[in-house]
Amino acid sequence: MHHHSTTDTIVAVATASGVGAIAVIRLSGPEAFAIVQGVFRGRDLLQQPSHTIHFGTIRDGDKVLDEVLVSLFKGPTSYTKEDVVEVSCHGSDFIVQQLMQLFLKQGARLAQAGEFTKRAFLNGQFDLAQAEAVADLISSDSALSHEVAMKQMRGGFSQEIKKLRAELVHFASMIELELDFAEEDVEFADREQLRLLISNIQRIIRELLRSFELGNVIKNGVPTVIVGKPNAGKSTLLNKLLNEEKAIVSDVPGTTRDFIEDEINIEGISFRFIDTAGLRETTDKVEAIGVERTLQKLSQSSLIIYLFDITTTTPEELQAELEHLNPKKLPILAVANKIDEASPATLAVFGEVENLVQISAAEGANMDGLKEALVAKVNLGKLNTREQTIVTNLRHVDSLNKTYEALDDTLSGLDLGISNDLVAADIRRALHHLGQITGEITTDDLLDNIFTKFCIGK
Repeated sequence: MHHHSTTDTIVAVATASGVGAIAVIRLSGPEAFAIVQGVFRGRDLLQQPSHTIHFGTIRDGDKVLDEVLVSLFKGPTSYTKEDVVEVSCHGSDFIVQQLMQLFLKQGARLAQAGEFTKRAFLNGQFDLAQAEAVADLISSDSALSHEVAMKQMRGGFSQEIKKLRAELVHFASMIELELDFAEEDVEFADREQLRLLISNIQRIIRELLRSFELGNVIKNGVPTVIVGKPNAGKSTLLNKLLNEEKAIVSDVPGTTRDFIEDEINIEGISFRFIDTAGLRETTDKVEAIGVERTLQKLSQSSLIIYLFDITTTTPEELQAELEHLNPKKLPILAVANKIDEASPATLAVFGEVENLVQISAAEGANMDGLKEALVAKVNLGKLNTREQTIVTNLRHVDSLNKTYEALDDTLSGLDLGISNDLVAADIRRALHHLGQITGEITTDDLLDNIFTKFCIGK
């Protein structure tokens, strides 16, 4: 990846392409105002105050390309902390391309993916975890993932990390100070306090790592698989949950041969349904492949709904099936279907079974009960998303794990009474990994890696 100079003025289309009423082209850098002014007819942009909007035309020589609104943001009170100009033009791809070419001819260069946000980070607008939250925010499609991204953008996560880092830095410097006074044998760093701090940090890291399971769910949804014998009503149930006819429903057992992926959103959590062909011993070739693939799909899911026909199953059979199905002990929810056809005696017997939801997919009976049970299975209950910091980013998880290991080494070093310079080195390593999360420690590769995942124009 080329490292272009950060003194270039960059330009990119900030809106999605396609037919919209308007498109926005964004420029950032020292020449942003001058480049636009060079092709703009209207007020002299160089004389206008920041945070103002001006109407005029953009011309290529004498040819009017479009009527536009130009918004001015003078650095440092802009997104990137540089001079930023946003040109709102008509949303045709043709016009946008013409304006872009004009700006490039005037001396701007095309922005790389994420380069606006990268500049904002490099110019101290926010830290790295907050910059990454911008990317999460762009792609968030449920209320919860939006909330988490907003919270990270405002720096909730970073605050916690920075506090911990500051205390660790203090200890590292105290221990390094002792090295200067090695002959006098003085102790500046209280070892007990250091131990307390470390176990405290480790406790917080454990919580943060635990929150990643939840963060992942919020960001990516819960892969859920519905299994059951042929004609247990899987397709009917899926259609009911999705309120649309996506799966094939027929009365011949074993007719759903395809995996149909769908998503529903319950209380802000996305459940991604991986529907499977009936699970059963089978002789039919096509079906046999289906069952193989079903077992494979089970291993990819993190929640299993086992659906059975309450009129043809005994509680003993149910237990046996559940045992057989779930060697990995994933969260599994047993759902009894066709309660509209069952006798009161049968309903009573199954009413005794724990963790069981009774529904009628065909009638749509007790769908709310099923939804509540699904949310409970993901057990977000014990996490307070409003107040707790939630990790949703794999890179952060990796850094937290490495920090944890370095802290473990520090503790065992203290126990073994190893020399101060080694203890200090372990602490520095922990600091390094913690700092990578918020970007106090960065490398070009790390930055490239993060910002190239952004869309261009952000």
